[in-house]
Amino acid sequence: MDINEVHRIAKLSRLELSTAEAEAVLPQLKAIFALVGQMQAVDTSSVDPLPHPILFIRDLAQPLRSDAVTDHEARENNMANAPAQDRGYFLVPRVIE
Repeated sequence: MDINEVHRIAKLSRLELSTAEAEAVLPQLKAIFALVGQMQAVDTSSVDPLPHPILFIRDLAQPLRSDAVTDHEARENNMANAPAQDRGYFLVPRVIE
């Protein structure tokens, strides 16, 4: 990777980088691409994909709650504090004339 590649990536990303900024970013990009290369070198062909990573680290992660209705319709309780209402709807002052 060289400075021309940094400018090309910046252009694709719609970023304006000065030459000094591009030179400062170059070692960081090299480190990122080196890390990606190391990750791609790992053989994962014998590893089954997980539907969700929490299934693998269940003891460490917070458990997911079941997706169930817990609060049933409480329109009367919600409308009890409304200063103005009509047929179950809040009435508010008109703000656009």
